[in-house]
Amino acid sequence: MSENYVAPNQQRYLRACMVCSIVMTQARFREEGCPNCEEFLHLQGSPDQIESCTSAVFEGLIALADPTKSWIAKYNRLDGYVRGTYANKVLGQLPDEIRTMLEEEYRIQYIPRDGSATEAD
Repeated sequence: MSENYVAPNQQRYLRACMVCSIVMTQARFREEGCPNCEEFLHLQGSPDQIESCTSAVFEGLIALADPTKSWIAKYNRLDGYVRGTYANKVLGQLPDEIRTMLEEEYRIQYIPRDGSATEAD
């Protein structure tokens, strides 16, 4: 079986990262953290951080085998991320203190993936 396979009885535990929108089980976020955002979100082993930075409410799924060559990855701002399953929209936004930390310490502009804000062109 693939490492990204989720058994039907585990689908209720799926969550999406609010920064990159990757979809994984809550247990996998706890064990491995986010493969794209771990260096600044620190989800691994932190249930509180997983609760704050991921959401169980998301719409649509995108399966990316090669994000560097996919036009849909570029369209959804996923082209720099790892292969995997991503949500089209993730409901919710990061807490203010995490947003501030991203912008001030890591120089990362947070754009919510819930459709409430659009990227400035």
